[in-house]
Amino acid sequence: MSETEPTPYVPKINLAEVDPASVALEDIDVTQTELWRLDSHWPYFERLRKEDPVHWCPESEFGGYWSITKYDDIVYVEKNPEIFSSEPSITVADPEPGSVIQNAGFITMDGERHTRHRKVVQPVSSPRNLKTLEPIVRKRAVEILESLPIGETFDWVDRVSIELTTNMLATMFNFPWEDRRKLTYWSDMTTAGDEQLARMGKTQEERQDVLRECLEYFTRLWNERRGQPVESLDFVTALANSDATSDLNPTVDPVSYLGTLILLIVGGNDTTRNSITGGVLALNENPAEYDKLRADRSLIPSLVNETIRWQTPLAHMRRTATQDTELRGKKIKQGEKVVMWYVSANRDEEAFPRGDEYIIDRDRTMEAKQHLSFGWGVHFCMGSRIAEMQLRVLWEEILERFERVEVVGEVDRVASSFVKGYHALPVRLHPW
Repeated sequence: MSETEPTPYVPKINLAEVDPASVALEDIDVTQTELWRLDSHWPYFERLRKEDPVHWCPESEFGGYWSITKYDDIVYVEKNPEIFSSEPSITVADPEPGSVIQNAGFITMDGERHTRHRKVVQPVSSPRNLKTLEPIVRKRAVEILESLPIGETFDWVDRVSIELTTNMLATMFNFPWEDRRKLTYWSDMTTAGDEQLARMGKTQEERQDVLRECLEYFTRLWNERRGQPVESLDFVTALANSDATSDLNPTVDPVSYLGTLILLIVGGNDTTRNSITGGVLALNENPAEYDKLRADRSLIPSLVNETIRWQTPLAHMRRTATQDTELRGKKIKQGEKVVMWYVSANRDEEAFPRGDEYIIDRDRTMEAKQHLSFGWGVHFCMGSRIAEMQLRVLWEEILERFERVEVVGEVDRVASSFVKGYHALPVRLHPW
């Protein structure tokens, strides 16, 4: 091993291989990727919520960090950005020094600059623009569903989840249609951990090459669209023609420009894509809920909210303490990582009775709409309405054609404590 290559971190306990009840609290490290690949993190979060909701993990692949696991505590952290900063990273992992991407756009900014940048792209996901986008989404959903094989096993992730969200991203960036799968590839390469990179046959150096390709491509689009009227409401045209984001000019600050692009790509790809897959899986694991849906299609909007809560496509967001502070009697020091585990808060029994259960009519008690999958406060996901619209339209069109989307094989989950998602889900369609 060369001097430049770090020694791989090896945990003293593989939490996926032991009884969760037998592990000392100080040894619980919920960032271990094997927990997420095997979907075996749940008992550890249940313990933390009950026994130590503000939990210090002194040693992990990412160093020491605090885990915030209960709903109200996460809302408190979100409401106080002056104490819990989004800079320098919104994941438990620190940015790699010298990497092409050292931030994730305005989601890693605080204060006025965050607000200024966010306002530029927010109209793309405005209610008015949603009215324009919905017929496009419906047309593409129909085309995708009509192209699927009947009576054959296929991968729902690739054929439906990725295809629909990639098409939506291409529309929102006004991206060349023939190259649209580049958006998915760039997103996957950005969020991939070491295990995922190895699965893709890529190295960290190759990841940087891919991100350079992304930057070069979008720099061409910036230059082409600079000076154009902002009528199509695509992200690149909006960024290139606003005084508020002139500091993102790729000739001035390519890292910040790329970070903003990656934020918009990942935000529009991973979250919706994994909720589309998660909904199919959840209905198969809860057949009584599938029966409810077939009997009453008016439950689709409620299904959407419950699926996003149950799936929680981004498991966590991180903040960094700007000063010494205290939460539930725990002394948090300036500079320490504070990780908000949305995936845990969305199962918090105090916020969601029977929180581990998937209940598609939960919205009748207004519970599911309060989920934290989109965050809270100033960093609340600006694309939330687009995500909900895509899921709603897709399920409306699924139920027009198929009595059941049956899961017929093993789920292949992503080994990541950040993107809670799926590599593959084998299914078979059953028409009405």
